Amino acid sequence: MKSSILSACLFFIKIIILYISMNNQNVIFYQFNSFYKIMRELDVDLNLNILHVLNDDELKEKTKNLDNYVVISNTKQNFSNQLIIENYPINIFKFIEKLNLFFLKNKFNEQSKIIIKNYLLDLNSREIKLDNKNLKLTEKEVQTILYLSKAKKPSNINELQNKVWGYHSKLETHTVETHIYRLRKKFLNTFNDQNFIMSYKHGYQIN
Repeated sequence: MKSSILSACLFFIKIIILYISMNNQNVIFYQFNSFYKIMRELDVDLNLNILHVLNDDELKEKTKNLDNYVVISNTKQNFSNQLIIENYPINIFKFIEKLNLFFLKNKFNEQSKIIIKNYLLDLNSREIKLDNKNLKLTEKEVQTILYLSKAKKPSNINELQNKVWGYHSKLETHTVETHIYRLRKKFLNTFNDQNFIMSYKHGYQIN
């Protein structure tokens, strides 16, 4: 009876694991030995890479070549990618759900970062970065940058008004020109870059 219940539980765990964004995720238990031992017993069925460390030095060594991982602990520590389990023991389904959400969030954050020229554009924070300098952008500025960077040829003001501000926008063309001017000035003032958005005879482009 117990074995059939356990088999059923493991079956449902497998179903939940299918929703994790990638297979063979790295789950590192920081100390927390009791929970680590339980998860090791389920390791084969969960298809997770379960690791255990006892201190910060071991953690640094384990994670130096890992891109996607979570560190499980029962107290707050000073390292990244941490998932704190304050209430232990924890229902295994709830734990898997927490893992799932953690990895999905990480994947979403990674996908929200775009390289444009030498810049890193973060769609979540609406910031663009170069070296140690950050520039906060408005939503329309982000949309403008994305559109101009994907365009295969320079885009004129009317095209930007239609594609970025919408076909039914009541914006006048000089208002769009003002937005472009201010955006270019921001890049000049922040990054000393006057060529991020190139101005051509027939419009603007990022290339």
